[in-house]
Amino acid sequence: MNVTQTVEIPVNHRLTIDVPPEVPAGRIILTYTLNEAPKNGRRGGYGSVKGDYWMADDFNAPLDDFKDYM
Repeated sequence: MNVTQTVEIPVNHRLTIDVPPEVPAGRIILTYTLNEAPKNGRRGGYGSVKGDYWMADDFNAPLDDFKDYM
């Protein structure tokens, strides 16, 4: 069983985690993943790079380099 929770680490580095009732009692393994904020202040996800790239209007036009092969 995998359960994912996102928690904020407080200054004192002590966590209180609410475990869902479907998780059986016993030992568990906690995995920590550091989620650093991007330098530009934006988060990732769909549309996160919108406006950062562009495509030429003639993108699908034949290339002169391949005239001999067409």
